[in-house]
Amino acid sequence: MTKARIYQPAKTAMQSGRAKTRQWVLEYDTADARFVEPLMGWTGSQGTLSQLTLKFDTLDEAKAYADKRGIDYEVELPHERRLANRAYADNFAYTRLR
Repeated sequence: MTKARIYQPAKTAMQSGRAKTRQWVLEYDTADARFVEPLMGWTGSQGTLSQLTLKFDTLDEAKAYADKRGIDYEVELPHERRLANRAYADNFAYTRLR
């Protein structure tokens, strides 16, 4: 039986905003072993499902898709963002640790 994971991607280190992190992604887990192609040295596998990622607007849509097609899935909930409220003036405070 096919297995997949459903998650919300984290933002990349190269972006300051949260673009492309609001959608939910369904990725298939690969059960096939990967191999190195001898001529070019590329990594390959026999299955093509590892190349497929599906994007959904909500978690419920992703779960409904997987249930309808009989796909076993694991849901990885996103970590909560913790923001420290600081003022710009705190960078120049006398009590700041160096």
